[in-house]
Amino acid sequence: MTSRQSRTVAPWIAAAFVLLAAGCGGGGSSSAFLPLPPAGGGTTAPAAASLKVLSTRADMVSGGSALVEVVLPPSANRSSLKVSLGGTDVSGAFKPNGQGRILGLVSGLAIGTNKLTVAATDSSFAAAALVVTNHPAQGPVFSGVQSLPYVCATPAATPGDATTPATNASGLAGSATGAQCAIATQRRLFYRTLTPVSVAAGDGGCSFVLPDPSPPAPGTPAATPANSCFQPYEAASTPLVKVAKTRPDGLAESVPYIVQIERGTINRGIYDIAVLIDPTRAWNPADPQPQWSGKVVYSFGASTGQPRLQFRSSQNWADDAALSRGMMVVANGLTDSAYNANHVQHTETVMMMKEHIVDTYGEIKYTMGNGCSGGSIMQNTTASIYPGLLDGIQVQCDYSDTTTTATEVEDCVLLVNYYASPAWKALVAGMSPAQVNARKAAINGHQDQLGCHSWNNAFGPFFKPGNYVIQAVIDADGNMAPFGAPRNNCGLPAALVYDAKTNPAGVRCTDVDAAIPVWGTAPDTRRANLTYDNTGIQYGLKALRSAAITPEEFVVLNEKIGGLDADNERSPARSVADAAALPIAYRSGNVGSGLNFSKLPIIDARGRDETGIHHTWRSFSQRDRIDADAGGHGNQVIWRFGPGLAASASMTLDSFLGMDAWLSALNTSAPKAFVNDARTQQQVVAARPRSVFDICYLSSDATQTTKVTDPAACDADPGLVLRASPRQVAGGARTENVLKCQLKPIAAADYAPSTLSDAQLGRLRAVFPDGVCAFGKPGVGQQQPAGLLDYSAVTGGVVLPAAPVSSPL
Repeated sequence: MTSRQSRTVAPWIAAAFVLLAAGCGGGGSSSAFLPLPPAGGGTTAPAAASLKVLSTRADMVSGGSALVEVVLPPSANRSSLKVSLGGTDVSGAFKPNGQGRILGLVSGLAIGTNKLTVAATDSSFAAAALVVTNHPAQGPVFSGVQSLPYVCATPAATPGDATTPATNASGLAGSATGAQCAIATQRRLFYRTLTPVSVAAGDGGCSFVLPDPSPPAPGTPAATPANSCFQPYEAASTPLVKVAKTRPDGLAESVPYIVQIERGTINRGIYDIAVLIDPTRAWNPADPQPQWSGKVVYSFGASTGQPRLQFRSSQNWADDAALSRGMMVVANGLTDSAYNANHVQHTETVMMMKEHIVDTYGEIKYTMGNGCSGGSIMQNTTASIYPGLLDGIQVQCDYSDTTTTATEVEDCVLLVNYYASPAWKALVAGMSPAQVNARKAAINGHQDQLGCHSWNNAFGPFFKPGNYVIQAVIDADGNMAPFGAPRNNCGLPAALVYDAKTNPAGVRCTDVDAAIPVWGTAPDTRRANLTYDNTGIQYGLKALRSAAITPEEFVVLNEKIGGLDADNERSPARSVADAAALPIAYRSGNVGSGLNFSKLPIIDARGRDETGIHHTWRSFSQRDRIDADAGGHGNQVIWRFGPGLAASASMTLDSFLGMDAWLSALNTSAPKAFVNDARTQQQVVAARPRSVFDICYLSSDATQTTKVTDPAACDADPGLVLRASPRQVAGGARTENVLKCQLKPIAAADYAPSTLSDAQLGRLRAVFPDGVCAFGKPGVGQQQPAGLLDYSAVTGGVVLPAAPVSSPL
């Protein structure tokens, strides 16, 4: 009972509550008896109704509509219900659903605050109000001012020239309107054919390829591939006898396997939503069609990039394992890592997608993620920035986040350039290539020298703000040369892009520069604050201690490696992070938090790619973060295999079914009060199915048929052994979440059993005048995420207040 309610209650009842609060009758138990009112006493005020937005927080609504529940007290007369939006009666939107709850889709919300009220025409319950804050469908909600320029997609791709950007094909017939690239939503139907799935080339079977590729010309639907298992469904001309059937979860009978694909734009990203549908019936979000199980599979795209162009998602919605079971399949171009490296914005997009699903299709039982490499980054950072937004994740080729992965990328750029320098070549003159490469591998922490080659060539220029030509490693021995045509990371004409001398006001093409509201700008500059720092890093420290390199090789390495300046150009001086960036990286959740990782189920399918960039230790780095922050990793399981990154079809299905079982169990044992609530690690661990646990397939098991459950046997397999990174060789922990280390004085004993001469120690002190890394201490600015932050008005974000709730009037 609120204080406001107390003021409306008769005095004798208020006095009785005072007695109960004083300890009578077991502290306010419902079994306590109140004294009878005195003769002629007052009347009891009716209990109040309440209002609840089901799709998102009431202050984070977008797109002008919200699915709302009215909760009435038991004694209320439902026929007297009146719901108003800013004085306009919207009662007609509210009806009891099949479970007796009163739900309604409230539309017509204005941008900004809206007052929603519920009252009784006969006074059978007290009125209540809820303030709903609506944002544009194309955002932002909490990520702050959107980056510009942003080039809208077009019905068919168009080429660019020296001053006009190229455009991507949208997969939509309409053209974008407005600066936020809104494109009219389209819906198409596809049916599963009766053709068996192909098992061998040329057998006449079908495949689950993308059924609706981008059209070749504006307004012209693209031809569905002839081998697609899904073909266009036309109600007037497609006989049902040609349509396969499927039995979704929770239904006793099979239904026609007809899928609706909805495509449109949310938060400037082009999205796909695929779901089983009965095209003869309307869809009411308050009472959804029964073939949808309420479960959502969200697919995140791989790679990493920050182009200033609107993209259709790279993900294929034709996911038979999910769709055939009645699950919804979802993707958005802004949650593909190749198209968006602003992780606050991509997290916001996931939230807005879920809101749209609830408002359009109905309440969500759970949201399960999947994705490899950059797709794992998108899942992990969503979980770190906004716990509860994803209920469970299936990560492959795992990285905990972009920010700390960038540390290894930049270290490798410095190392491969050092190995190509005269200083290194003089040290190793006369050695065989095998001896030289063994030294490189020891310093890098990798299986061999090729891992850093891969990082340099694939993502070394990722942090360059302007136009560049890749300085690539061109052979196994580490020789380097310019490779390829000039390019930039924005995907814009060169003339529009930053150049320190000729165009300092041009667009800066880095991930942080596309997220200025998150990172802020460095003093007296237009550039975003940067986190990369190698001050105090003793490259090759453990290689020295193990005698894999000599003291002189160690000293020269650290004298000559240098750093990277603010434009990502190599510099003789070590890199120094912007002080403001470090706490932001942790507070925002951009550095993946083990504490927040612990709040959801994780199934990690880890393939082997030790000569590339997807190193096995990354999965265990995430585990170490969970252990460090949550005291155990029972919510995370790792399935190792190799060689190669692609899990077998059976392993992929096992992961999918295992996660479904895990999340379904959680819905029973720890139901969520709100669609985006987070769970506790204890709840997650208690619900884990007994069939989901750590396993590996030995590297000799090419068909992935024999599960090995002995961790020691897995660790001993030469193809599954855990290696390290340059920072770990320099003394850092496998958690690899220290962006800038605290420093300590150089001590000769730290190099034992190796011995450095006094002259060598003196040279090291000249390299490290303020000391070397004290990796046993937390990093500078290191802290847990502060909670969900709002970047709308304050650079670096402010913690959002508690979500609004309805209050009695």
